Amino acid sequence: MVTLKDITYAQKVLQGDIRKTDIFYASNILCDNEIYLKTENLQVTGSFKARGAAYMISQLTEEEKACGIIACSAGNHAQGVARAAQKKGIKCTICMPDGAPISKVSATKSYGAEICLVPGAYDDAYAKAVELQKETGATFVHPYNDDLVIAGQGTIGLEILEQMPDVDAVIVPIGGGGLLAGVACAIKGMKPDVKVYGVQAAKAPAMYNSFKAGELQSTDTVDTFADGIAVKSPGDLTFEYISKYVDDVCTVTEDETAAAILMLLEKQKIMAEGAGATAVAAAYYNKFNLKGKKVCAIVSGGNIDINILNRVITRGLVMSGRRSTVTLALTDKPGQLNEVAEIYGKLGGNILDVYHSISDTNMAINSCFLRVTAETRDEAHIAEIKKALSEAGFEIIS
Repeated sequence: MVTLKDITYAQKVLQGDIRKTDIFYASNILCDNEIYLKTENLQVTGSFKARGAAYMISQLTEEEKACGIIACSAGNHAQGVARAAQKKGIKCTICMPDGAPISKVSATKSYGAEICLVPGAYDDAYAKAVELQKETGATFVHPYNDDLVIAGQGTIGLEILEQMPDVDAVIVPIGGGGLLAGVACAIKGMKPDVKVYGVQAAKAPAMYNSFKAGELQSTDTVDTFADGIAVKSPGDLTFEYISKYVDDVCTVTEDETAAAILMLLEKQKIMAEGAGATAVAAAYYNKFNLKGKKVCAIVSGGNIDINILNRVITRGLVMSGRRSTVTLALTDKPGQLNEVAEIYGKLGGNILDVYHSISDTNMAINSCFLRVTAETRDEAHIAEIKKALSEAGFEIIS
């Protein structure tokens, strides 16, 4: 297994090539614990994946370099591998799921890699990459289930202890488990009393299930916008490390992740992708009962597809009570809409959209539904508006 000595050596090799990303206190994110952010979203290529890929490729022999390299990725590992290959002058082929964000595909191409888009999820791209590796004899650069890659990712753990020696706990996103394996190995090797936790998307829970069951398990499907951790089958190597070093693993919902992205963007001016925000979501929603503790959440990447960012922000607004939709049943007569608007206006709600329907066959002939979407402050503000509407005689459906 990878040792602390291996990770320390990897750190020396990566000096001058990989950024030592900052850690800072997220003072505007108020919750039961103190959240500090390890900003790997500001790493070269926008993700921690640049570390493991660069270190693994740095250890190739001249013969292996001549044969080229091949990898599979949903996007972040692809960019890390392509960048490292370009710097070393190595031919590089990347298999990516056909649903990978366009921004990540384009960024990978910009580093000179040949892209092979594969129908399905990450695991389908992995199968194709294995097939091509056998055909070509190229060296396969695994995104997580490789000791050299794990050692490269583990350099983040060393940096956290250097930058934040009083840290109580570290929360790490999990896809295949390479980041968590490396960070846990480094931290437990230097400070065993520091807690190390993993967090996975609830709709891609393979490592969570494996950790809780005590044996490696896979899932049939994954369905999360956190594409960077949408993995059906975690690694057997990474599972071994995680079983040995990690204190606990949790999951976060899509809504919790979206809310974390919004908090980071609005309150900390930090752009995180879905995978990168899961650790912050776990800390904010106190999944590990760390009240009053100093918690370092690794923001593992910032390569969010701009095409889905608006949808993610909308979900985050709804989750935090900043956007609400109220449906009313009322008599279809003049003045009703004006009265509803006045109530919203007096209470500080900003109406964004109104939908009026008289087509429901279950309603009385002279009745209608009115759906109002508005900007609100929080859940308490929504409750205040609903109470005022109810007291004014309006029937609230939802």
